[in-house]
Amino acid sequence: MAATERGYMQVSNNGHSATVIDLFCGAGGMTLGFVMAGFRPVFAVDMDGAAVATARANFGGHVVEAPIELTADYPAGDIIIGGPPCQGFSQLGKRLPNDPRNQLWRYYMRAVDLVRPSAFVIENVPQLLTSQEYAEIHREARRLGYEIDGRVLNAADYGVPQTRKRAIVVGSRVGAPRFPAQTHWDPEKGVPFNRSPWRTVRDAIGDLPLVPDGRNLHIGRNPMLRSLLRYAAIPEGGNRWDMPLELQPDCWIRKTKGGTDLMGRLWWDRPAFTIRTEFFKPEKGRYLHPEAQRPITHREAARLQSFPDDFRFVGSKIQIAKQIGNAVPPKLALAVASAVRSMVDTHYRIDERTVYLRDAQVPVGQAASLARTSG
Repeated sequence: MAATERGYMQVSNNGHSATVIDLFCGAGGMTLGFVMAGFRPVFAVDMDGAAVATARANFGGHVVEAPIELTADYPAGDIIIGGPPCQGFSQLGKRLPNDPRNQLWRYYMRAVDLVRPSAFVIENVPQLLTSQEYAEIHREARRLGYEIDGRVLNAADYGVPQTRKRAIVVGSRVGAPRFPAQTHWDPEKGVPFNRSPWRTVRDAIGDLPLVPDGRNLHIGRNPMLRSLLRYAAIPEGGNRWDMPLELQPDCWIRKTKGGTDLMGRLWWDRPAFTIRTEFFKPEKGRYLHPEAQRPITHREAARLQSFPDDFRFVGSKIQIAKQIGNAVPPKLALAVASAVRSMVDTHYRIDERTVYLRDAQVPVGQAASLARTSG
């Protein structure tokens, strides 16, 4: 991958690039992972104007701001990727079975029907895989001629300094769906010989100034004295239960169960927990810096999501925070993209070899056998 003045440009070793279409693209975290794996983005769509501006700043003018319900004109593409909005499935919400957001997958699959890519990838919350909607997605994919499989992947297992679990669904009409092999391991459970442990908060943000310098989204807030006293009372790895009663809001005192991550402080030498859209509010989760008396900054959150520092975000602080928290971690996307690329490339190597052998008048059965052993 090479960075250009416009943003990220994919570079192929053989001069031919597999193409990717990103639906519900947001800021482009998933696109970035596929670009790093050698794909060339040709179309993307999202209805969040600030997120679209970010995606355009990094990937070019093919990104369209529009509701997917009104999008029906797609270019050819080898792969379709995307994460239909997940609030209707999320355990943070009410998980309403009739939530209209649960039905946006239908427009995703309409695009698959129109484009007929070699493969597609859906990213969502783990609850998707046990939903009625997933059963319907599975049936529709099979009707269109795709094999389909879904798994829950932990981003920390693929080099992201964050234990974010996501459902990844792969549909393929070029062979059995493939998923990435694990590359990083939980050190508390043992790391295989010559393998890498999970990346930690220290690995990701340890070089950034403890006092935010305002550069490249490393921006601080101006908390009130009471907030500073609360922060100071919470040790590394601690949470709201470590605060003395006189510093706790009445609502927290009355609520004696749940919420162990509220006003939580990160550990230096562990991955972060899931980074969501309001990471700048420590009362929303485990977002306090491991050492400094403040929540993590936008730059720190972006790094914990595995975004490179030269990725350009566009919008207000709140809009950028939303883009960061909603994104697919690019390194997780890279792992998935590499597995999909291997699946597609293997198929076409076999296909091209079979055609060559056929033209050489090798018997069909022998040609297929030779083609498979030649890949």
